[in-house]
Amino acid sequence: MTDLFSLTMQHMVLVLIAIGFSTIIGIFLGIISYWVPYLDKVILWVVDSLQTIPSLALLAILMIFFGLGNVTLVIGLILYSLLPIVRNTYLGLTGVPLHLKDAARGMGMSKLQRMIKVELPLSFPLIFSGIKIATVTALSIAVIGVLIGSGGLGYPIYRGIQTMNFAAIMKGTIPVVVMAVLFDFIMSKFEQKLVKRAK
Repeated sequence: MTDLFSLTMQHMVLVLIAIGFSTIIGIFLGIISYWVPYLDKVILWVVDSLQTIPSLALLAILMIFFGLGNVTLVIGLILYSLLPIVRNTYLGLTGVPLHLKDAARGMGMSKLQRMIKVELPLSFPLIFSGIKIATVTALSIAVIGVLIGSGGLGYPIYRGIQTMNFAAIMKGTIPVVVMAVLFDFIMSKFEQKLVKRAK
């Protein structure tokens, strides 16, 4: 039980570290896509392309450059989590009503001030939705980290597959499912509050 708890905590920490970095990078790229029109298609195409690479293949490619272990898994999860965050940030910012942008401009706000005080706060419910999707997805993908020497709940699942042990497979699977459901529930509740506040 102690071993399972330790693996569960390790799994969650790895995912949260990756989501933290992907949130910062994703929001930044989403803002750049919005601010620099000719870059939007390039940035969105790149993050779309990353999502089409099979997760195991992406980790294998990263392993060549970064070696085995948790660092490679975290980098892979960051890259895989960018799409919903970048896209939702971009869509949220472009979806801010024009009259609100004009009103902020009329109040003498600079482009940066409009972004910080008006556009990002109004876009945050949609941005948070992207973060939620990325988090739940990353929790599931992280189990394959065992194949590149990373920690987490992939170990009991992999041992179970090797020994044809259903109980061992479920030992690793159930905590992942429970975490995904809990994160989805908690973040959905917070998302609903954000949407109500934005109205």
